[in-house]
Amino acid sequence: MSDHGNRPLDVLEASVGEAVTVHLKGGEIYEGVLAGYDQHMNLVVEEGEDTTIIRGDNVVSINP
Repeated sequence: MSDHGNRPLDVLEASVGEAVTVHLKGGEIYEGVLAGYDQHMNLVVEEGEDTTIIRGDNVVSINP
């Protein structure tokens, strides 16, 4: 059985352009459209007119 599509970066790739909620270790929550990511799971989230870059090691969860 293949795990293709179940790896974290595959899930992020499928979520680009979609609305997400990102929960951080400090309790902060960001809601917006996932605009991009990198191999370290750093995220770019667009919240209306604002763009937020989130360091991957601060992320607890990303929900659609």
